[in-house]
Amino acid sequence: MKRVLFCLMALCIAALPALQQTARAGEAAPTEFDPGTHRRVLGISQQLRCLVCQNQSIADSNAELAVDLRNQVVAQIKQGRTDKEIISYMVERYGDFVLYNPPLKASTVILWAGPAVLFFVALIWGYVALRRRKVIVSQTERRLTAEEKKRAEELLRGGNH
Repeated sequence: MKRVLFCLMALCIAALPALQQTARAGEAAPTEFDPGTHRRVLGISQQLRCLVCQNQSIADSNAELAVDLRNQVVAQIKQGRTDKEIISYMVERYGDFVLYNPPLKASTVILWAGPAVLFFVALIWGYVALRRRKVIVSQTERRLTAEEKKRAEELLRGGNH
């Protein structure tokens, strides 16, 4: 049994140079596992939002749609398209919302101004609520009589009366 395994190993080692030479003779097409292609796929995928998760890029998401979008990016890289062309294609197909950083234009102004507007609305609402509470307290507030003030001062000094 050991001899058979040794012979198989020797045969594999002997065939290795021939396999390497065959691989070099015809250049292999780049795949998503090539370091350069992988960096491009990752770079593009980090710029695109997962339309299902919405708080993750398609590079970070495992949702079915994110996987499909990553596969589309890989396919377009294999077709020889540039990063800009791939992103433009995705925007044409899915709209500006697919971009993690959408451009500032009329259709996306709510995405950029929305958080600031909500902050100021909350700030104004808090101010109005505090003013209202202050008015209610001042209307229901009752002043202490002289006798009640004297009793409070005695209690604060430690008197037991």
